[in-house]
Amino acid sequence: MNVQIEDSWKVRLQSEFEKDYFKHLTDFVRNEYGTYAIYPPGRLIFNAFNLCPFDKVKVVIIGQDPYHGPGQAHGLCFSVNDGVQFPPSLINIFKEIRDDIGTETPATGNLTRWAEQGVLLLNATLTVRAHQAGSHQNRGWETFTDAAIRVLAEEKEHLVFILWGAYAQRKGAFIDRSKHLVLTSAHPSPLSAYNGFFGNKHFSKTNEYLKGHGEKEIYW
Repeated sequence: MNVQIEDSWKVRLQSEFEKDYFKHLTDFVRNEYGTYAIYPPGRLIFNAFNLCPFDKVKVVIIGQDPYHGPGQAHGLCFSVNDGVQFPPSLINIFKEIRDDIGTETPATGNLTRWAEQGVLLLNATLTVRAHQAGSHQNRGWETFTDAAIRVLAEEKEHLVFILWGAYAQRKGAFIDRSKHLVLTSAHPSPLSAYNGFFGNKHFSKTNEYLKGHGEKEIYW
């Protein structure tokens, strides 16, 4: 696995790339790509970092696994490629945005436009085997993405961390709430969206906080 990651991230995560766990992870991932259909395409594994350099990060949304259907995943959590049918969680995200701030559902589920505004769309696990959810969990990716979240939480201030569902909330448990805004709710999945995701107003709350700290709001 050739680590093609944006320079500002490369500098801050260099020590992770040199650790034993990452070397084992690299061997595992390289073998998986050589043996099975793996998503996203290899060149997009670090897409979240490459589209959103460290210095530009304003908001962090934490997902769990890449989508595991053909053509869906492109390295940004909850996002799908242009022309791909919206997954159920993304439908619910767009519904909440509409109810919260009035923005109509876009024609594409590609959230690159969010990433380019400073939203780090980070899955805890960055790769997955086709049609096998969770197949690359507990191989080292979580350690790596924990390190990315930690360096953001420690080196920056006044970020917004959006943690939907118990998994993301556990992953972000260490974030200093006095230094950053941490928004939590149920996950947008159809299984849980009606248990507190709908009506969470995370999109307007994010923008109010950013505006209050002299940052440009996100155009959701």
